[in-house]
Amino acid sequence: MDEVLLARMLFGSSMAFHIIFATLGVGITLMIFIAEIIRAIKKDDHYGVMAKRWTKGFAVLLGVAIPSGTIVGVMLSLLWPGYMEIVGRVIALPFQVEIFAFFLEAVFMSIYVYAADRLTNTMRIISVGLVALGATASAVLITDAHAWMNTPAGFDVVDGAITNVRPWDAVFNPSVGVTVLHVVSTAYMAGAFVIGSVAAFKLLKKNISSNEKAYHRKGLMIALIVGATMSLYTAVNGHDTAKMLYEYLPVKLAAAEGLFETQDNAPLAIFGIPDPERGEVVGGIEIPGMLSWLASGSTDGVVQGLNDFPEEYWPPLFVHTLFNVMVGIGFTLLGLSFAALFWRYVWPRKDFPKWILLLLVTGGPLAMIGIETGWIFSCTGRQPWTIYGVQLTADAATESGNLGFLFFLFVTLYATLLVLTALVLKFYFGRNPVSNDLQKADV
Repeated sequence: MDEVLLARMLFGSSMAFHIIFATLGVGITLMIFIAEIIRAIKKDDHYGVMAKRWTKGFAVLLGVAIPSGTIVGVMLSLLWPGYMEIVGRVIALPFQVEIFAFFLEAVFMSIYVYAADRLTNTMRIISVGLVALGATASAVLITDAHAWMNTPAGFDVVDGAITNVRPWDAVFNPSVGVTVLHVVSTAYMAGAFVIGSVAAFKLLKKNISSNEKAYHRKGLMIALIVGATMSLYTAVNGHDTAKMLYEYLPVKLAAAEGLFETQDNAPLAIFGIPDPERGEVVGGIEIPGMLSWLASGSTDGVVQGLNDFPEEYWPPLFVHTLFNVMVGIGFTLLGLSFAALFWRYVWPRKDFPKWILLLLVTGGPLAMIGIETGWIFSCTGRQPWTIYGVQLTADAATESGNLGFLFFLFVTLYATLLVLTALVLKFYFGRNPVSNDLQKADV
């Protein structure tokens, strides 16, 4: 197998594993922060128990996120030496500052975990707020480097050499704003829906006490409100992302929509499979003018098609399917959360029916699938470039061999860690049911 493809598979599998824990690390810390604020305002210890239990789960996830993130960092250097040479000269700043963001998260996580019971409400909120800030800042800084790969800035290339480096221009590259906001909002959304899934699952159980039912109902409501807000914002941000692709990455936009011919009134293609021989999306549903409107703000906007670019620079056309899965999940979660909230506020004294709870249980897994497909789309849609328009992936990759064995080894390791993490969480919360914490809190 081609060594470049093996390098991509090895790094991609590492990122796919790490992104689960990194995303939940951002999303769950926000939920803990919100629970602490509500606890202080309402004087309701249910929310204190939530914060405590969510923190226990987050600590387990963090224990996997740290080594998996370290592996990703090492692989960047070992698998992509050509890329890291340019990164070290142009956009090392976000990686350097990210160390301090992680330091902030780790220090205040320790304070919150080991001293929360001794802190005032204000100090508890500040401590966990700084944990959430550190987690979000880490995501922002790493995403900054990712955005720069799509819209490189802050340097010139003269006779193949990097010159005139401007680090701050690299940091504030053209796509950083929209990309960072998308990543952070989807992480918050995913964290909310994962917690909502657990709460909905618990509410489906029979013979739980009224106290436990009230506890899980409160947790579900926080998850629904945060999930609905973030999924709505993500949809709005998707419009901004389309405009960014239209201006800076037109070939990626064309591949995402399976658009082959440059045209105005360009249709938005939903589902289907792009067929380069026929020059169209086969089996898709087209909405006339919608792509032009999303990309340019007008149905008269001219959108470039794939045929405007050399075929060797086309992204793999399966990104169209990835894009549809990502967007479809986003709108599904948006509709699900708003429908559940509508039910709750129309019939506030009635429990959620079983069919709504069953749908809400699927929210967490769907959100994580959306995160995975979104990241794969974002990275694969840039191919065959590592740094768009500057460095091909083939030029960035290592020339060493034996990557096939490493790929098998790490995939086995990641699968084992996923199972072990799930078992640890199941074992811990099975041995420490919420009823015990509610009794200790006297609620």
